[in-house]
Amino acid sequence: MRLRIDLGYDGGGFYGWARQPELRTVQGEIEAAIRKVLRVRADDPDSPEIRLVVAGRTDTGVHALHQVCHIDIPEDVIARAVGHMDVTPEIALERRLQRVLSDDIAIHRVRRAPDGFDARFSALERTYVYRVCDNGRFVDPRTRGFVVAIDETLDMDAMNRAAALTIGLHDFGSFATPNPGGTTIREVKYARWRRVDPGVMLHGGVVNGGYGEPVPYAESGLLCFTIVADAFARNMVRSLVNGCLQVGRGRKSVDWFTQKMAEPKREGSTGPAAAKGLTLEYVAYPPNDQLAERAQAIRAVRTL
Repeated sequence: MRLRIDLGYDGGGFYGWARQPELRTVQGEIEAAIRKVLRVRADDPDSPEIRLVVAGRTDTGVHALHQVCHIDIPEDVIARAVGHMDVTPEIALERRLQRVLSDDIAIHRVRRAPDGFDARFSALERTYVYRVCDNGRFVDPRTRGFVVAIDETLDMDAMNRAAALTIGLHDFGSFATPNPGGTTIREVKYARWRRVDPGVMLHGGVVNGGYGEPVPYAESGLLCFTIVADAFARNMVRSLVNGCLQVGRGRKSVDWFTQKMAEPKREGSTGPAAAKGLTLEYVAYPPNDQLAERAQAIRAVRTL
């Protein structure tokens, strides 16, 4: 049985998604939890392999509100999760994983995957958001784990002129590293910076029969970069963010960014921005009857 697992995590306590010896990773934690719940020994050659395939690997410190992965497990092994529960094996696995995993990983849903589903190759697009608190404003302590503080006041208009250059099919070799045998050619569908409206939930404190100081939303006033693409190469989003931030700070020009897009090669000034500001927000998939076709098409090596 192929299972689809939807989840989220706070990346601050992990060395990225991918399993690594002796290091705490999201993949490693979930696979260990699945083995525990299903009583599968890692050192038993007769036991099934427990290996997750993910929609998009996140780097050390990067968060995910909505990540997707899949795993193939024999049905009789999954059935071990049921125990005394009167539910399907996949729902039983979901509930037990929610109890076993630490609170910096949240399992949203475990379900039988439709035919042709591949968490990585069937995906249509991924949406990332990078959050910045600029102008030397205090960072809400509740958000310090996923917001980057910058002292300067950023020029959002200049940053958006740079971001607009990324939209379309491009070779992002100036801002990314290809996987072995892959390319840095990607199609960006949306890229924009915006200031979160400094709205308020309510006014707190009664003063002379009226309301006192406003109580703002946690994200009020933040500068957020949203980018949507069919896929992303390694370090691509954070390097694009860093390039935009350099433009917003006045250290680089939009013409410089234009040249970086025109000549796709790394030269040292477009390294990745701090990881903690980045969150994978959403992974979108086509209708079920198009999953296999999408997976087959995306496996082809792209060219311009």
